[in-house]
Amino acid sequence: MRTIILADNQDITKTGISYLCSRLPGVRSMQQAGNKKALIRLLSTSPDAVVILDYTLFDLSGVEELLILNDRFHPDWVLFSEDLSADFVQRVSSNNESFSIILKDCSLEEIETALRLAVLRSERYLCQRVTNLLVSRKRNPAESDDRPILTSTEWEILKLIALGKTTKEIAEERFSSTHTITTHRKNIFRKLDVNNVHEATKYALRAGIVDLAEYYI
Repeated sequence: MRTIILADNQDITKTGISYLCSRLPGVRSMQQAGNKKALIRLLSTSPDAVVILDYTLFDLSGVEELLILNDRFHPDWVLFSEDLSADFVQRVSSNNESFSIILKDCSLEEIETALRLAVLRSERYLCQRVTNLLVSRKRNPAESDDRPILTSTEWEILKLIALGKTTKEIAEERFSSTHTITTHRKNIFRKLDVNNVHEATKYALRAGIVDLAEYYI
């Protein structure tokens, strides 16, 4: 019998995953962690749990902190996110066999397969897009560049930040919650090693994400 810890801040995702997990045999209980502190507390009592985590929306400081949690508690992980960088996928998948990775736009069949293998067999599952990404990087290791790795969603949000949009305006434009945009913003600033909107805007201009004509409109 397994305990499932759902660490995701999107209500629609939590509802869907809870439904899918309720159909699996061998599930003892399902608990929810809204932040890192709650996740650590739950893992302390159920170290053999299966953690279903949206890494991009959770308050982890980086991949190192995720790997530390894994080494400390040894749960099985299902990383279930909208988008993940190639470097992150490669780092996590090469670490050990406890990390399954599936993207939120995968088919229902793939999502159910990942959950079933993680919960019932403690086996890793990598969705087809992630597998293709890893194969491509293995074949073309020289294709990686030196710029900080942002997800496609983060690049889009960075552009809106550089154009002077507020968190509320970005959330409305992207049909997201302000909490989601705030989390993305924190991740962007951390990855770019910037501390404020001014520094992020300077980076966006240098990187060509926003051109000067568009910036001064």
